[in-house]
Amino acid sequence: MTATLVLVFAALGDDTRWSILAALGEGEASASALAERLPVSRQAIAKHLAVLRDAGLVEPVRAGRAVRYRVLGAQLSATAQQLDAIGTEWDRRLARIKQIAEGL
Repeated sequence: MTATLVLVFAALGDDTRWSILAALGEGEASASALAERLPVSRQAIAKHLAVLRDAGLVEPVRAGRAVRYRVLGAQLSATAQQLDAIGTEWDRRLARIKQIAEGL
């Protein structure tokens, strides 16, 4: 799971990929359509889409001759659950530290 999280965070850590993911959140789109919406070339969009695909965040969908991309919510949900688990553990630890400090 850690390797997957590293891939996801590396993919999301780039402003352009974040913008692509946000645009795809509004609906499926091809690399060409994304290049029309964003200030990035179609070739650069294609490279960013490959990174997002490798991280399990998007998938290509054939639509005739065109290839459109869509967001995969499952990976985003799994990532959110992992972050929530980390946050819950830290909350537990901090509550324990507070309890110890107040007992002194």
